[in-house]
Amino acid sequence: MLQNQNTETRLNNLENMMLLNTKSVLNFNDVAVYTGLSKSHLYKLTSTRGIPCYKPNGKHIYFSKNEIDNWLLQNRKATNLEIEKSASNYVALNSRGTK
Repeated sequence: MLQNQNTETRLNNLENMMLLNTKSVLNFNDVAVYTGLSKSHLYKLTSTRGIPCYKPNGKHIYFSKNEIDNWLLQNRKATNLEIEKSASNYVALNSRGTK
């Protein structure tokens, strides 16, 4: 019995994720599932304008999936290789005038 419930839950989760991939406008619950953020944290982000959202009728909150993707990918951290390359370029450019 428990095995069947677990399988059914997993199947429902997969169906929901497939449905999310076809939508361009997401509701509050969709974004919580899509991002993995808790609903309380998502409420805080919307109330502090920390995440892009829309309230066309002043009550329900909607999100653009593209904007959520961009929001999730902001503040990129450079890799060690990129940092080393940048440091090498900086040293090469700034050591010319010190000789």
